[in-house]
Amino acid sequence: MHASMKKIATVALCTVALSACHRAAEQTAPPAVVVALPVHPDAGTAGGLAVRYPVEVQSRYSNVMSFRIAGKLIERKVRLGDTVHKGEVVARLDPADSQKQAASAQASLDAADHRLVFAKQQLDRDKAQAAQNLIATNQLEQTQDNYASALAGRDQAAAQLVVAQNNLQYNTLSADHDGWITSENADTGQVVSAGQAVYGLAWSGDVDVILDAAESDLGRIQVGQAATVTFQALPGRSYDAKVREIAPAADPQSRTFRVKLTLAQPGNEVRLGMTGDAVLAPQAASGAAIAGAASSASSAAVAHAGGNGGPTFTVPSTAIFHQGRTPAVWVVRASDSTLELRPVDVRSYGERTTTLVNGIRDGEQIVLAGVHTVFAGQHVKPVKPLFSGEGDVDGPAPQGAAR
Repeated sequence: MHASMKKIATVALCTVALSACHRAAEQTAPPAVVVALPVHPDAGTAGGLAVRYPVEVQSRYSNVMSFRIAGKLIERKVRLGDTVHKGEVVARLDPADSQKQAASAQASLDAADHRLVFAKQQLDRDKAQAAQNLIATNQLEQTQDNYASALAGRDQAAAQLVVAQNNLQYNTLSADHDGWITSENADTGQVVSAGQAVYGLAWSGDVDVILDAAESDLGRIQVGQAATVTFQALPGRSYDAKVREIAPAADPQSRTFRVKLTLAQPGNEVRLGMTGDAVLAPQAASGAAIAGAASSASSAAVAHAGGNGGPTFTVPSTAIFHQGRTPAVWVVRASDSTLELRPVDVRSYGERTTTLVNGIRDGEQIVLAGVHTVFAGQHVKPVKPLFSGEGDVDGPAPQGAAR
């Protein structure tokens, strides 16, 4: 009996131990899901001199189309996005008033012509009589004055007729250049004033790639500088470009400087309004002066980067974690998928991005968001953000992922 009790106690203890093991295994925390991506050096930043900015395609020349007189808009012949040619009629005003004004001016000119003919006949008669001393001198002078007034009146009426005829023509709006309609600003039946915008016209031909550069980057941008442009709508293609113009003054609202690039061979596939990115390469050294300037700029960049002339990395500002006063990023170790807090040197802070030097290497994965919800040594499962644009091997971040 005593042996049976011992066997029962032993079985019970084993059962409790096995149950405890199962509970411990069930309580093991799964890897935390974090939003992370590999980082790569900015293109052409070995010396820290390249500049990358978002760009937009715009026509080099454009203008607002408007009537030169006021009136009621009775017809529009083109719509937004239509192609127009020079001299093509695009809209008309009600010409009734202008036609009446032109008819009135014509009648005034006819009356002035008759008055001039009569004044000329009277002057000829008075001259003949004055030669025979049949009329007084003051009467001849009065006749001469009447003739001069009639001549001036005829000239004035002729000029008013030209103005009236021009106003009649101004009821028709024609394109001054070949191009595309980029905006519609008035509707049929609307009464428009002189100079009021009716259409926007972008001229065909040369196009510019526009970017807005920060003041801190102006020293690295020069007219004639080479650049490479890529567009989101044209994946796998790149276009050579050069800086054509740099605005002399900053925009009063954004405090940025408008920079215009010219594409070497834009092609028909590059359309107005396309967006993309431009990388402005460092200026090639040619001559002692340019070489010295490039050397000085490079030295300044190295000094600003904390004494490192290596590549720079542009990351979202949400990836920066401050350990006291030291900026750092969370790096996912490739060996065991655990987190390591890596101090970095910040070269510059942007509105949404931060440029880093030192501390990270090409291809390493860093946490992009939720940096204050993780800890060193934590086992994690990195997933790509929905906006990464890369093939999502692990799928989108599930609910509850660190953001």
